[in-house]
Amino acid sequence: MAAGPPEIPGAEHRYAEIGRERLRVHYAEAGEGPPLLMLHGWPQHFWSWRRVVPLLADSFRMICPDLRGFGWSEAPGGGYDPGTFAADAVALLDELGIERAFLMGHDWGGFSGLLACMRHPERIERLVALNTPVPWPELSPKLALHAWRTWYAVLVAAPLIGPRLLERRPNLVAEFMRGDGEPMSKADARVFSEPLSQPEQAHATQALYRGYLRTLVTAPLSGPYDHERLTTPTLLLFGAGDRAITPLATRAREGMADDLRVELVEGCGHFIQEERPELVAKRAAEHFAGG
Repeated sequence: MAAGPPEIPGAEHRYAEIGRERLRVHYAEAGEGPPLLMLHGWPQHFWSWRRVVPLLADSFRMICPDLRGFGWSEAPGGGYDPGTFAADAVALLDELGIERAFLMGHDWGGFSGLLACMRHPERIERLVALNTPVPWPELSPKLALHAWRTWYAVLVAAPLIGPRLLERRPNLVAEFMRGDGEPMSKADARVFSEPLSQPEQAHATQALYRGYLRTLVTAPLSGPYDHERLTTPTLLLFGAGDRAITPLATRAREGMADDLRVELVEGCGHFIQEERPELVAKRAAEHFAGG
């Protein structure tokens, strides 16, 4: 990628090689205090935290990586799924010598954070997940009626349409982001959408959403996460005006989580850290303090 990563005030850009693959991961680091790992979602990258980082810089050492295949991290050609993203997050903690950390994640980063907590509970102290579904939602006809919200996933996963859209028309992805009701300028939205025009990142998006659609179809029968319970204290902060994910997807089946609290934020869309950074920072600080 020709252009370098954009700046977050007070943050420094770093790279680490993680896991057995020695995957080269880009991350921004800022602040002082207990470590806080922050995982972005699609179609964003580390810069999605630019409005939250300054608000927490006095309280936490924030580590904001780009997921594999996105932003300025390496795109190895595979592993574009939340389970691998979760393993990468733990591998980054290993590489940085961090035994235990707080975690905050949005969208795919939030779902990956949930998996990281379930699979490595000894590594994550507390989790704040933003606008992401739970791995084991209460299944109902009402929830099924909201399947139309996945239209964009079908579009980007399509064999011919997806690459053409991502590689040739990244401005359309930018307009999709701006249309969700959050105060994001065209320039800001394009900072997120333009990296997706790179062929390897377009492939990462397609692989991610093809896997998602397969899971969506088979989940009612297979329950891929039914054997995994959440024991980490978790706050799920959810913009109730999300057009991509219904708030119904935050209702966990009984017995799957020990300490999961859901807070719906009215008048807020999917990109909650863009629209309500002060609220996100405040709730995160309270939750991480044990409140």
